[in-house]
Amino acid sequence: MAQNPPGGGPAHAHPPARARRALSLVTAGVLAAAGVVALAGSAQAVGALGDAAAAKGRYFGTAVAANHLGEAAYASTLDAQFDSVTPENEMKWDAVESTRNSFSFSAADQIVSHAQSKGMKVRGHTLVWHSQLPGWVSGLAATDLRSAMNNHITQVMTHYKGKIHSWDVVNEAYQDGSSGARRSSPFQDKLGNGFIEEAFRTARTVDANAKLCYNDYNTDGQNAKSNAVYDMVKDFKQRGVPIDCVGFQSHFNSNSPVPSDFQANLQRFADLGVDVQITELDIEGSGSAQAANYTKVVNACLAVTRCTGLTVWGVTDKYSWRSSGTPLLFDGDYNKKPAYDAVLTALGGGGDDGGEDGGGTGACTATYTQTSTWNGGYNGQVTVKAGGSGITGWTVPVTVPSPQKVSALWNGTPTTSGDVVTVKPAWNGTLAAGASTSFGFTVTTNGSTSAPSVGACTAS
Repeated sequence: MAQNPPGGGPAHAHPPARARRALSLVTAGVLAAAGVVALAGSAQAVGALGDAAAAKGRYFGTAVAANHLGEAAYASTLDAQFDSVTPENEMKWDAVESTRNSFSFSAADQIVSHAQSKGMKVRGHTLVWHSQLPGWVSGLAATDLRSAMNNHITQVMTHYKGKIHSWDVVNEAYQDGSSGARRSSPFQDKLGNGFIEEAFRTARTVDANAKLCYNDYNTDGQNAKSNAVYDMVKDFKQRGVPIDCVGFQSHFNSNSPVPSDFQANLQRFADLGVDVQITELDIEGSGSAQAANYTKVVNACLAVTRCTGLTVWGVTDKYSWRSSGTPLLFDGDYNKKPAYDAVLTALGGGGDDGGEDGGGTGACTATYTQTSTWNGGYNGQVTVKAGGSGITGWTVPVTVPSPQKVSALWNGTPTTSGDVVTVKPAWNGTLAAGASTSFGFTVTTNGSTSAPSVGACTAS
């Protein structure tokens, strides 16, 4: 691949880790805290991601590579859509301090200058990380390594002081798997468990205003790794170690779904008194399934008050570190994908545009409400509403989390695949502009209290 990884080295390093880890793709959107989701299925949305997120008190950013800023379509899409940027590789140790105490900020400065000229925020990524280290760092003895680490943090943060809203101070310090142990690295092996705390304390002395984050992957749901990070953050907060936020990278594909407890996991960290951020989001797939997954992640963030923003890991599929999985919101020609429309709508920024989908058919939205509940089950209703133009048909996917099962459905024609029930009209497909209809269903909970998820409505 042409570019380096989110947290990692060439071609998206943490190579074995990223290859081993099960990234994910699910076919669902989650309900916001109020229990209601509206998703539009139009091919064209009105507004920008950053503006829509700002209206919700959040930012919506993207990773940026300096060497693509000269491409007109890349820069124009970046400028029109996003209000925060993260340098992809340009702030990593090998990029800014390849030789000890000799710093080069030119590529990172290019990104920061561009962002500032457009009124965008900047996330700093990353100060202390086991990968993309120049060889001289690994060769240092403990005393020298401690000095080099603190100097690196100090010099880089001083250079960008006042320009960075959040820093990934330490990145990916925990192992994958069931141990919850720290990852072997020059810092861990030579400085011991205290290196993370020391990095955060050093960072705070340099910049009292930037948010200081710990960032990692495969921590999106509750598991041994996220539990270990949780315990660390809890300990830091109790002892007054300066940590302000936790970053969840959120790389997903078909092998590792968006966790069913994603929102709950974000919330438990927020309850410790830190902000949470989605820092490297990408979801492999295409069409309505990918759109529904993006919606799930966005709605989870919106449902957690201290989730302050989301960053997708790249502007366009063609430059993604996982380009073959087409994981981003814009395709290789910078066309908006269904996932883009779903994200914008979930952020409240979608608009009826008369629709381009299906040869000029109108848009539609699908809104879920729970109508009744009892021990062991509940009834739900989905209201389908046409947009600014009439429609002659609609399709809405509904996902019930396992082990729940849909036991009955009315006013619609269902097709079931696993946990996903795709519903089309029974007799109620034709709707005038602004008109609505509904279908309902009964769910047997089988011990699960999780809410169902409603995907994007597709008009025909």
